Amino acid sequence: MPMSVRDLFDLTDRKALVVGAGSGLGRASAIGLADFGAAVIAADLDAAAADETAKIIAAAGNTASSMVLDVTDTAAANAAATEHPDTEILVVTPGYNVRRRLLDTTDLDFDRVIDINLKGSYRLMRAFGATMAARGKGSIITFASFRAQVIEPGQGLYAATKAGVVQLTKTMAAELGPAGVRVNAVLPGTFETPLTAQIKSDHDWWGAYEQKSILKRWAQPEEIAGAIVFLASDASSYVTGSTQLVDGGWTAADGRFEPTV
Repeated sequence: MPMSVRDLFDLTDRKALVVGAGSGLGRASAIGLADFGAAVIAADLDAAAADETAKIIAAAGNTASSMVLDVTDTAAANAAATEHPDTEILVVTPGYNVRRRLLDTTDLDFDRVIDINLKGSYRLMRAFGATMAARGKGSIITFASFRAQVIEPGQGLYAATKAGVVQLTKTMAAELGPAGVRVNAVLPGTFETPLTAQIKSDHDWWGAYEQKSILKRWAQPEEIAGAIVFLASDASSYVTGSTQLVDGGWTAADGRFEPTV
């Protein structure tokens, strides 16, 4: 009997490593995957935060553990892939932003943003891509941003790294597709997370973002989970090399003016 569409989303007995699971979109992703049956490893630089995510998942009757992982450490990324060679789902969420205009940034700013956002994603994709390819299956989900497509003054370094993540994602999808590994990028829009706390502290900035999206509001972290579950599961078995926007319609409309026609 053919599998039902509902069953395509079932992640039972699949191991998922969510990096950056200690808060925000990473935590929401981890909880969402666990709700659909995945055995989740919540990884984060902050051990206490990762452990808290694992406890939240376990309290709901699902399976989870936690680990410390620094995405700027190549050896740590390689060790994680070696320790968990049966990982079928990798979600890479960590992000770092320096909100300053390019003329005011420094080489240290550049190196830090690159090391976490772009090279951090690269380290994990390379390490787990190899083990997944060897097993002949797997789904890698990277986190880029709507800033990979549209920019704002003061976020040039962040935008550049997220555009780079998109291109790394497409390349790895092309290279690992024949081995049965799918690789896709999620491009979140305006989500209320620790990463956007600086914007929330500025009433005008926060309100302008709120009005720009078609839905006229900020998103909550749990609203990312549907896209993650879809890309992790067999429901997206023919989806790879894609960029999935979750931006409330921000990039669909220019938002300059609503004519009375």
